[in-house]
Amino acid sequence: MLWATAAAGLAVDQSTKALAAVFVEGHEARRVLGGAVTFTAFRNSGAAGSFAPDATLVFTFLAIATVVFIARVAPSVRSTGWAVGLGLVFAGAGGNLADRLFRTPGFGRGAVLDFVQVGGSGIFNVADQCVTLGAALILVQTFRGVRLRGGLGVR
Repeated sequence: MLWATAAAGLAVDQSTKALAAVFVEGHEARRVLGGAVTFTAFRNSGAAGSFAPDATLVFTFLAIATVVFIARVAPSVRSTGWAVGLGLVFAGAGGNLADRLFRTPGFGRGAVLDFVQVGGSGIFNVADQCVTLGAALILVQTFRGVRLRGGLGVR
């Protein structure tokens, strides 16, 4: 379940970024749903909300650490909720890591392509939403007392 979620999230993220690079980047912002959603391209070298734009390498290493950690714990995950949550976080971290590794200005220093804005929110992408939803699912499992390895308990 973890790897299927991660693969699906990565595929949707990278596909939508490829489409946004062609149809959104370099074009006028497009408003849909009565102006509630705007498609506009923004190259983000920092974290969410353009926090710390000069720390791209730090965010690259954090994303690497995240995907390595999840890959290491994956074999022991027995809870569906944890598997989906970790799969979503893996997809989000991996999707934005791919941008940082392979987009301009160069390896490990690339800017993430953000392209969706809802209302007056910041501009984001599918990977960002995967991380957010995955973290929320992990918190729900934690507060419910569901163990990573399945079952209920404090450990």
